[in-house]
Amino acid sequence: MITVVDQIGQKLHFTEIPKRIISLVPSQTELLVDLGLLDNIVGITKFCVHPKDLRKQKTIVGGTKQVDVHKIKSLAPDIILCNKEENTKEIVEKLSHIAPVHVSDVSTIDDTLSLIIQYGILFNKESSAHNMVFEIQQKLEEFTIKNTPSVKRKCLYLIWKKPFMTVGKDTYINHLLELNGFENTISDDRYPEATIEQLKDPDYILLSSEPYPFTKKHIKEFQENTNAKILLVDGEYFSWYGSRLLGAFDYFTKLQLQLKEG
Repeated sequence: MITVVDQIGQKLHFTEIPKRIISLVPSQTELLVDLGLLDNIVGITKFCVHPKDLRKQKTIVGGTKQVDVHKIKSLAPDIILCNKEENTKEIVEKLSHIAPVHVSDVSTIDDTLSLIIQYGILFNKESSAHNMVFEIQQKLEEFTIKNTPSVKRKCLYLIWKKPFMTVGKDTYINHLLELNGFENTISDDRYPEATIEQLKDPDYILLSSEPYPFTKKHIKEFQENTNAKILLVDGEYFSWYGSRLLGAFDYFTKLQLQLKEG
């Protein structure tokens, strides 16, 4: 008997190692593949874009907010992987009648490392999971030693254009902003709307590549409303947890050089 407690406190029981996995979270799908579980994945979302071509190999069961329950049931999963933020409570409740639903809740790097270890236990990939955690910890330590900012840079991190949507304090993105020496000027809801006035406050406005695909053409539009420096940033490195962290610190190091160069 395998018993695990997921990150929202649910106790899940398995008589054997779950073999058939459905993942409804893109970053967790990527993590499964990097742990060596590609062959065990039977269903994914349309947003599970890494690794490339995965969507051609696996059954797409919907998005993160809407899923095809009948299709999921037909795949006969042993476990369904969700996330408190990405997926709705309604989805979790509906799918729990089909198979055990493991729900992650990630706001920090430590939460990510805990999730990786738990997947290692769940799917009999403990050695791979521990090696991955060790490598991430090493990269984090190297980054923090070399990139301790002397001053905090006030920033606004935008994820959507109409309306302007940003991120609040209690988010994984905010955790990584702080790691990079940014002070978030938004302190309220997790993903509040930003006003034109709030665009004037920060030293930097960071335009994320996802979910809204900000590009260079948008920089000029924002420059009309603010004196802040405007940077395009890779939203996957700021919001995808799991094995994405293996490459994140190299990206953040390049970002720090960009900031120093002005």
